Formats: sequence, structure tokens, C-alpha cells
Amino acid sequence: MSVLPIVQWPDPRLSTVCTPVDRPDFGTRLTDMFDTMYAAKGRGLAGPQVGVLERLFVMDAGWKDGTPTPRVMINPDIEPRGAAVPLAETCLSVPDVAVPVARAPRVFVRWQDEHGGTHEALFEGAEARIIQHEFDHLDGKLHFDRVSPELRADLETPYLKAHS
Repeated sequence: MSVLPIVQWPDPRLSTVCTPVDRPDFGTRLTDMFDTMYAAKGRGLAGPQVGVLERLFVMDAGWKDGTPTPRVMINPDIEPRGAAVPLAETCLSVPDVAVPVARAPRVFVRWQDEHGGTHEALFEGAEARIIQHEFDHLDGKLHFDRVSPELRADLETPYLKAHS
């Protein structure tokens, strides 16, 4: 379909809490989001990253390893499980900045698919981390918001200088 422009931080849309999706009428939006995510070499892409301020994201944890697992999550509700483990995360909306974020190794999720079907499942590993990262976008949070103010300043300053 088409590759959409990715919203770059510090665009205020990335700090906006998204509204629930009440009518699943997506047209080509989800296909465009997948095309955008794959073109950017990402594993997840949330609505606000393409200017859609609704509670939805697409993800594919396995495509880079040769086993595509595309998934659409609409109006997700998550329950992190287990002690948080730090790992460097990158974000398509904050290019070239790796941030050490502590996240649960597993997450229980309830969501709707693009057809309105309701699902629930326990995810772990890369899928759990991607889900938590994209879910943060739906709440107007970036990986920067998960670290100390000092580390955030250390990471933000060079990024802002390079992208202004």
C-alpha cells in the first residue's frame, strides 16, 4: 500500500494519551502501518507514531529472523508479569537513541483484532517487550520516560542538537 511518515520526537502527538477505537473501520491504515514498520526496519509501530491518536498498534517480532508473526492489537489492556529486566530499546520516533529500559519479561494481554474479535494471551521475550513499548506510546510515553531525569537529559541533549 503506502509508507507513512513517522512522527519524530519531540512532536507533541507522541505525548498524547490515545482514545479507544470504537468502530473498527480502518481502510488501508493497518496495511499502511505494517508497510511503514517494515520499511523502517522496526518490529512495532503504534498509532501516534503515524499521527493516529487511537489505541492501536501493529507488531511483528519474528520477521527479521525469517518467521513473520504480524499482529494487530486494538484497545489492548496489559498486565506485566515478572521482575523487570533492563535492556536497551530503540524507537522509530527517536532514531539512533538506545535507552536502557526495565520491562517485565512476560505480559498478559487482552485486545481486539482488526475484525473486532477479542483475544487474550501471555507473551514473553521480544514480543512482551515490543507490546510494552508500543502500549507506552498509546499512553503518551516514550522510552525516555522510563529512565532517570539525569539519564534522560544525557540522551535527549545530543539528539535534540542533531535533529533541530
